[in-house]
Amino acid sequence: MTMTLLLVFGGIVVLLLLSAFFSGSETALISISRARLHHLERRGNRRARLVNRLTDNREQLLGAILLGNNAVNIFASALATSVMIGLFGEAGIAYATITMTLLVLIFAEVLPKTYALRNADRIALAVAPVMRVMVIVLSPVTLAVQAVVRATLALLGAAASDDDKALSAEQELRGAIDLHSRGGAIVKQERDMLGSILDLEEVEVSEIMVHRKGMTVINADAPASQTIERVIASPYTRIPLWRGDPDNIVGVLHSKDLLRLVHGHAGSVDDIDLVATAIAPWFIPDTTTLLRQLQAFRTRRAHFALVVDEYGALMGMVTLEDILEEIVGDIADEHDVAFTGVRKNADGSYEVRGTVTVRDLNREFEWSLPDEDASTIAGLVIHEAQRIPEVGQRFAFYGFKFEVLTRQRNQVTSLRVTAPAPEATEQEAEN
Repeated sequence: MTMTLLLVFGGIVVLLLLSAFFSGSETALISISRARLHHLERRGNRRARLVNRLTDNREQLLGAILLGNNAVNIFASALATSVMIGLFGEAGIAYATITMTLLVLIFAEVLPKTYALRNADRIALAVAPVMRVMVIVLSPVTLAVQAVVRATLALLGAAASDDDKALSAEQELRGAIDLHSRGGAIVKQERDMLGSILDLEEVEVSEIMVHRKGMTVINADAPASQTIERVIASPYTRIPLWRGDPDNIVGVLHSKDLLRLVHGHAGSVDDIDLVATAIAPWFIPDTTTLLRQLQAFRTRRAHFALVVDEYGALMGMVTLEDILEEIVGDIADEHDVAFTGVRKNADGSYEVRGTVTVRDLNREFEWSLPDEDASTIAGLVIHEAQRIPEVGQRFAFYGFKFEVLTRQRNQVTSLRVTAPAPEATEQEAEN
């Protein structure tokens, strides 16, 4: 009798250990860092590759783990109940229930799962070979169980669809960046750069282009000597040439090509045909995304493009540097004018030039102004006001206060912007 009890108790201990193994394996395989395991697999780690294959089909993996875990728990409880009934009679059922609940909860659930959470990658690599065998052996049962579950969900109207799948890779990246930036692992500049890379597919060139009113263009019919002086005085390397109408761009003059031509020209510089020296203009639609345009720049080995609307009218220009600045921030060189268009006042408000983009303000000051309907801060105010405001007019929307400071004809050239207090911003986010 004593030997039988020892064997039964030994069997219960073994079953509890198996339950702990299944519980810890489940937590480890679900909590692993897919990014680290992918890196290990690329470096040739076979177990990392095995873990990645297992987690590719999580439903089947979880089915095998839960099947094994429940089987050993039920078997252990049945053994304990039979022993307790033999020792204490009908009261043994209650004793067995209480005892096994405590043992399973502490030693087969909480303890192994806590340890697995702290050592997820290491445990996942260790248990992967065993889990692989279990998944294969139990696959007929787990597949049948999955079929029953899916059929039941379909009857209840809760069948999974493509739209209900887990977060996309892009959303996961954004969430990871935001999470790590809150913890201090990623500084603001790095977070902005990573976020801007993910935004390239969503932002159109019309949102970052230099408007045609801000472009430096040269009349192609002007004397070459005058054009050379303007090119030398300009901080830009590539300058569009127009003929007849400033919107009629006939070429783009590169300062280096001009310098080479002047250097090799023996006669008067006014005899130089600048249009023949210029390269053909490259026109792109204003709806082109930054990612597509960046790829196009690389393919064509070009740095400059002219932006037109759906009617072919010139809207502005965009350069490779403009797109790169969307990622890394302003890139200033010795010829750039050091002016950001924003000045902070003593009262905490900001004087902002009307042409400053909403995206730049959001990125610089961590604001949340919408940029879907207008690219510049002046355009946003006009869009919300539904009219061209007068100097001195004030508006309030999205928690911000706006005051028009200056205006030239129909263009708002500067505003005073007062951001909401941080407390108010946090309260709106919670609501």
